[in-house]
Amino acid sequence: MSIQAPLRLLELAGQSLLRDQALAISAVEELPRVLYLPLFMEAFSRRQFQTLTVMVQAWPFTCLPLGSLMKTLHLEPLKALLEGLHMLLTQKDRPRRWKLQVLDLRDVDENFWAIWSESRALSYSTEAMSKRQTAEDCPRTGEHQPLKVFIDICLKEIPQDECLRYLFQWVYQRRGLVHLCCRKLVNYLTPIKYLRKSLKIIYLNSIEELEIHNTCWPHLIRKLRCYLKEMKTLGKLVFSRCHHYTSDNELQGWLVAKFSSVFLRLEHLQLLKIKLITFFSGHLEQLIRCLQNPLENLELTCGNLLEEDVKCLSQYPSLGYLKHLNLSYVLLFRISLEPLGALPEKIAASLETLVLEGCQIHYSQLSAILPGLSHCSQLTTFYFGRNCMSVDALKDLLRHTSGLSKLSLETYPAPEESLNSLVRINWEIFTPLRAELMYTLREVRQPKRIFIGPTPCPSCGSSPSEELELHLCC
Repeated sequence: MSIQAPLRLLELAGQSLLRDQALAISAVEELPRVLYLPLFMEAFSRRQFQTLTVMVQAWPFTCLPLGSLMKTLHLEPLKALLEGLHMLLTQKDRPRRWKLQVLDLRDVDENFWAIWSESRALSYSTEAMSKRQTAEDCPRTGEHQPLKVFIDICLKEIPQDECLRYLFQWVYQRRGLVHLCCRKLVNYLTPIKYLRKSLKIIYLNSIEELEIHNTCWPHLIRKLRCYLKEMKTLGKLVFSRCHHYTSDNELQGWLVAKFSSVFLRLEHLQLLKIKLITFFSGHLEQLIRCLQNPLENLELTCGNLLEEDVKCLSQYPSLGYLKHLNLSYVLLFRISLEPLGALPEKIAASLETLVLEGCQIHYSQLSAILPGLSHCSQLTTFYFGRNCMSVDALKDLLRHTSGLSKLSLETYPAPEESLNSLVRINWEIFTPLRAELMYTLREVRQPKRIFIGPTPCPSCGSSPSEELELHLCC
């Protein structure tokens, strides 16, 4: 007999049971575990919300990955499930079968349902099903510990969608009984009050990735610093287009110092990205010296840094193991790059990505970074486009990459000899110069993916990527 035949009989039994919703509700406590998930999925697809309310009250697994049943959350099924949970959370004695510890509203565990919907449930033990997920996200918390609700949040619109508002209100009214856990929180809202309202409800120690866009730096520091320092598991922190920095240098230094003190508590931080870095100009050292955990990824982009800021990058142990360093569009043309040249040499054993695109580096500065660059034996990606280089300078640079055997993606600017008075490429001059550069490079190593000239390419529209092969179109 095929192993699928009994399962199909169980599915038929579940479908038959759901034809009489009152009977299905009364039978929930006695349902075999092997029938529980197919019946739940059937009730969900039929929008039998009263049945869902009762089923969640006897949920026999440690996790309910509701988000994997929907591309986006819908209010009606969410209300039905939360209503069922409300009745249980305040009870001293809970149903004997109820083992739920985690309600997961993220789309993270499709296989949990696929095992059953593909008629393979009998090949899985029900014990394995109950033990599989969320050991990392949520260790066993005990019968009367807070229920953990997992969701990733992106704040984009005002007001927020109905599901999120309803969930926030439900959690807020059950403080102490429920922890709203958010591994990834992204904010695009300029008024900071909406982000603050969210942070008051979210269990802060659950946030591992935080992105804040389009916010005023002084407001961010004053209003969010107390929340940031409680995010002790934070591993990724992104600030993008945070603006309105003050012209009062003393006040700016005080704000940076207050903000930097947050990093003394972030012991798991591995990625720090700040776009529009100008706010920290002259004060970057205050931030860097407060970093507790060795960073793997540092992105300081778009703006101005002083020579003293660049110097501090090579002085602190927290930056000694960087794998990815991005300084794109940080204007460096007015300062000495000798301090920056020490950094690649210091992290040569670990550095995999180096982005110095659009920094307006000139040939007179290049010699400061070439020795350190030539030692980066693990480098796989090097972006150096949009800088001011003669053809001789570029040849010198390419020769210094001879030992970088792992380099698989690289970009370089068009030689300044090929640019006209409007800083546009004269293709008749550029084409033979590019051939010269490629000949110089092939004398020392064979390139894999390389762009020389403008990006994206005006001829074919291509941009640098790991997928694109050697780029040499005219």
